[in-house]
Amino acid sequence: MYDIEALYEARSLDHAIALLEEHPDARIIAGGSDILIQIREGRLAGAKLVSIQKLDELRGISRSEDGAIRIGALTSFSHIAQNPLIQAHLGVLVQAVSSIGGPQIRNIGTIGGNTCNGVSSADSAATLMALDALMEYRGPQGRRVLPIQAHYVGAGKTALAHAELLTAISIPKESYHACYGCYLKYAMRNALDIATLGCSVNLRLSQDKQRLERVRIGFGVAGPVPIRAPHAEAALKGKALSEETLREAGTAVLLDVQPRSSWRASRELRLQLVEELTKRALRCSIRHAGGIL
Repeated sequence: MYDIEALYEARSLDHAIALLEEHPDARIIAGGSDILIQIREGRLAGAKLVSIQKLDELRGISRSEDGAIRIGALTSFSHIAQNPLIQAHLGVLVQAVSSIGGPQIRNIGTIGGNTCNGVSSADSAATLMALDALMEYRGPQGRRVLPIQAHYVGAGKTALAHAELLTAISIPKESYHACYGCYLKYAMRNALDIATLGCSVNLRLSQDKQRLERVRIGFGVAGPVPIRAPHAEAALKGKALSEETLREAGTAVLLDVQPRSSWRASRELRLQLVEELTKRALRCSIRHAGGIL
């Protein structure tokens, strides 16, 4: 039984925004895989909810004229993983969303919900960081677009303003053209578990496959919000492919992270995971790109 004070069903995006303006304390519900658990546990008992479940305009995957791949906020993890466009160009995102929960969760969970709950452990977030994703908002003041790094403003908090919704996530062509990636998740169990640490790499090799031309590294649970690793990315740019380069990356990335101790893992263990998963994800990505170490 769920303790819900009121449930309002949006008929359109504009109607959803109007409902949120009318009920400023209401929460958005889509798939419900996060918020219903919080209600059941009592953390959101008596909540007012605005359902956007029927807004099909927020679903689907397309490619724009400039080559950007656009993913509607209500697109489920299962649809993302099975989409031919995503499979052809964003294999690393397929890896990430396929690691979330089990089949039932992936069928109802949405990429918008996964990024808008603001938690650092969201499996899609580290990969979207490494893909330089752009977050599209709609609210009373119209449309605005933010880079994903500006989307996360604190633990459990995003940049969404009052009555704003995330409508889509876009991946620029520059982030996937000739790029290859790998997402690695360390968890206490092999399935149905929250990440103790997640690392996602997205890279492009030089034409001769001898050097790292472009590198992006994203992390989950390595700080209060999902983060990028600018020190390590800068240290890797232009470097020759070698095990020594991977070791240097493992050291440089420690300058970018701020993990904490929790009941899942100590800070010290997470630092070890940061170093090791960075090297493994880089090695995996380089091999996908056709490089040889």
